[in-house]
Amino acid sequence: MIYIIIGMALVTYIPRLLPLYFLADKKLNPKLERFLQYIPYTSLSILIIRGILTSSEELLIPSIIGISLAGLFSYIKPNLILAVFISIFGSFIAIHIL
Repeated sequence: MIYIIIGMALVTYIPRLLPLYFLADKKLNPKLERFLQYIPYTSLSILIIRGILTSSEELLIPSIIGISLAGLFSYIKPNLILAVFISIFGSFIAIHIL
């Protein structure tokens, strides 16, 4: 079982490591670099919107609270990890209160 976990970790990690290793010393085109900076925020937006559209009726309010908190904290302090944690925590609180 441990061999499967190690194998899956390597298969997941190596495709991310190789481009980073080979492109570390290269300078990217400024337009491409600016485009790549928006990918984390776009991915987060897609995941949140999809979650709201597919959420059940009983989780609609916590989903809206989560997306609102993510949007607010991304606007105030553009930190992707902080926005995700705050939105998850806000949705968790809303689920347990409502």
